[in-house]
Amino acid sequence: MPELAEVEFQRKRWDCGIRRKVLRVDAHTEKRIFRDGEGAVLTERLSGAQLLGSEARAKLMLFRFSKAVWMGVHLGMSGELRIEPPDFSPGRHDHLVLFQKEQSLVFRDPRMFGRIRVHIGEEPPSWWTELPPAILSEEWTMERMREFFRRHGRLAIKAALLNQTMFPGVGNWMADEILWRARLAPARLCSELTPKQSAALWQETREVCRIALETVAVDYADPPSDWFFHQRWSRDGVCPRDGLPLETATIGGRTTRWCRRCQKS
Repeated sequence: MPELAEVEFQRKRWDCGIRRKVLRVDAHTEKRIFRDGEGAVLTERLSGAQLLGSEARAKLMLFRFSKAVWMGVHLGMSGELRIEPPDFSPGRHDHLVLFQKEQSLVFRDPRMFGRIRVHIGEEPPSWWTELPPAILSEEWTMERMREFFRRHGRLAIKAALLNQTMFPGVGNWMADEILWRARLAPARLCSELTPKQSAALWQETREVCRIALETVAVDYADPPSDWFFHQRWSRDGVCPRDGLPLETATIGGRTTRWCRRCQKS
């Protein structure tokens, strides 16, 4: 599933459509990516509207249009945003197409685990404003994280990092990267973290998010060459620090990889 930086990269794909009018909308309104008749509302309200801007937070994107229309996009497992020619002919997996004079803005999702949300109003929707603070914001403090750990003491730290109410935008590979950099065993319980380990985890979470946004989010490039990321995906991966073969297990319901030597605590 796309994580923080991948979502930001996808959001920027539609930047070429900003300040341009939507001439026509094609939507598979009967598909499950639309809920509660939102597809029909979107089709009706977006025709003739202008795309004014967008932003991403965690794993969600928000697109703002004229005519008081707000559209949220969650990519799910296989969703992506694409730019196609203005005479584009949608395929079976192209569930939303916004036709503009210069191009077509396409949301494609073969597996349909994504979602399109719609809000009509002058103010942004509550499902956007009530999202938890971004990890790189001033509101995402060490004390906030430690309080979360106190309330979820029996949770493995890997599972905690996947909790979107505290770590918005962090997914499986980012969580493994953070734990490797912080030298923490993924199965270690939140209640067992020392103040020094919590501080390291807080710092590395912010650092991984910052660098990912400076690399992956720009042009979908891989993170720096010395990252755990590059060994994590290999069946025969080894720790970039000591060359030891990586361990593999399911923790928090997700495939997890780590080094038993430098992440033993």
